Amino acid sequence: MSQPTPERIDVRLTQIRFEADDVASYEFRPVGAPDLPAFEAGAHIDLHLPENRVRSYSLVNDPHERHRYVIAVQREAAGRGGSAWMHAVPRIGEHFTIGVPKNDFPLCESAPESIFICGGIGITPVVSMIRRLERVGAPWRLHYAVRERSRAAYADDLAQIAGADSRVALYFQNEDQRLDVRGLAERAPAGAHLYCCGPRGMVDDFIDACAARPQEQVHFERFAAASEAASEGGFEVVLHRDGRRIAVAPGKTILDTLLDHGVDVQYACSAGVCGTCRVGVIDGVPDHRDDFLNAEEKAGNCAVMVCCSGSLSPTLVLDL
Repeated sequence: MSQPTPERIDVRLTQIRFEADDVASYEFRPVGAPDLPAFEAGAHIDLHLPENRVRSYSLVNDPHERHRYVIAVQREAAGRGGSAWMHAVPRIGEHFTIGVPKNDFPLCESAPESIFICGGIGITPVVSMIRRLERVGAPWRLHYAVRERSRAAYADDLAQIAGADSRVALYFQNEDQRLDVRGLAERAPAGAHLYCCGPRGMVDDFIDACAARPQEQVHFERFAAASEAASEGGFEVVLHRDGRRIAVAPGKTILDTLLDHGVDVQYACSAGVCGTCRVGVIDGVPDHRDDFLNAEEKAGNCAVMVCCSGSLSPTLVLDL
């Protein structure tokens, strides 16, 4: 068992539950403490897995609960193995280490109405938000898109909420038929707060549709950065601390290359949105492809997300 620290918590896996096709939920309870740190709706935790892997997952349960954290994991065939490991290996009773909850997708509880637009596993932070709004008696509506009913995680739970028939709309769509996000945004009342979590195309549509709304009323969380990961290669990374020079080959990201050469670097989403793989830049010009750094940070070129970003200079010197 790892030693608990202010940033890491020891927990025990106490339940695994089927939620939908390729989606399972995992309940964790504290080890050696009666309660877990409080969290806000929309928050996520970092789950530490073998081989130095870290994965970020939204908390699904009611923020009122302190005795447990619940996450949901969708098996991704094209992922880096974290979701496949979670679906195949963990057993009830095993111990894990997690990070303290962080919130990059906060809920505005004082909004006159909250409208949620989500797709697939993007339902997870929204479930926690809805549970919180129900507790404080605030109005909300949900538009939830999935490929088919069997993939609609938490749809049955949401259906048990009073008035769900008029507040929850379930949509079935495929690559040729997408949810009319623009129409939903245009029909939303002027003072409503809008939230979106889902695939890249859905979030892109949402941001575009909400461009004219006050930005403090527009909230979104991505699964992946808006840009494709830089995998063109053709440059070198230099490890500042030991002087090693490593060529990044075409088809490889910086993260792939570092891991191939045994460099100890943490990563989680592998999509440029969580910030776990942030590495300082000593020299060179990164090709920023992430959605974590703000415009000022990108212009300063003092850090790079190695999971998805590349280099505009022949050499990129990293603080590793």
